[in-house]
Amino acid sequence: MADQHDKDMAVGITQMSCLFKGIVAIRNRALWPVCLGVVTPQLREFCVRKEPMLEENPFYGKYQDKIRQFRSASPAEYEARMEKRKEVKAAPVGQSTQEEFISFMEQETLDSILNLEMVKEKTAEEIGQIWTQYFATKDTISAVIPAMKFELMQKRAQSCPTFLYALPRAEGYEFFVGQWSSKHLHFTSLINIQTLAENAPSQLILYHYCELQEDKGIVLLTAEMDSTFLGVHEAQCLASQVPLFYATDRLETFGLVETFNHKPDKFKHMSVIAELEHSGLGASKSVP
Repeated sequence: MADQHDKDMAVGITQMSCLFKGIVAIRNRALWPVCLGVVTPQLREFCVRKEPMLEENPFYGKYQDKIRQFRSASPAEYEARMEKRKEVKAAPVGQSTQEEFISFMEQETLDSILNLEMVKEKTAEEIGQIWTQYFATKDTISAVIPAMKFELMQKRAQSCPTFLYALPRAEGYEFFVGQWSSKHLHFTSLINIQTLAENAPSQLILYHYCELQEDKGIVLLTAEMDSTFLGVHEAQCLASQVPLFYATDRLETFGLVETFNHKPDKFKHMSVIAELEHSGLGASKSVP
């Protein structure tokens, strides 16, 4: 029976690897810049003309406030992105509409959250403290990643952009597929992918900000999550698995990522669970 289950899982993963291209999350950014070292943008009321190319997108409603704010603050940049989006729209058939729309909106920079001018004289440790203290009061997660570790993760993500993660639950594990989209990582539950295919929204997005990567040697991370589906501790568990698999020195561990991407028929999902339990992130150290 176990052998048959593994075979069924392998077939499902192979099918999923073909379907998964372009599955990314619907953003609903809830973070705003306040407190020490953070910029408070001055937004103004204005009228917005109709943008049929955007409004025809099924996810426009999730972004309309952000679009209005961005267009008001940076009209020239807004128009430039719209022109670039027209080029993207001419891309070959098969690209996810959702992926195209998210890519358009995910060009947010660190200075929209953190006042880079105010922290330029601070050390990496001081900036890290400001970052983590700010997000400690938010319903999300954050981290400060050493630049060299992130460079390794990015290099490996280019050849292996997708992986299967296991989240400890009360009665076992729930599987999530993580997909890199540029410097961001989207997590979508496997059950949603199996039922909704390319229309499956993500439950967690990790945002990596690299503006301080060269000068300070750090990359700042924060996240957006569907709080009806994941708690902060569960999001932290998934986020902790990323360096475990993508920044490891153990070739056997990263080998699981390579197998999932390039030889999905040989991938065994139980090997992910074995790695988690070996690392202490598994069910024996269950998520609160």
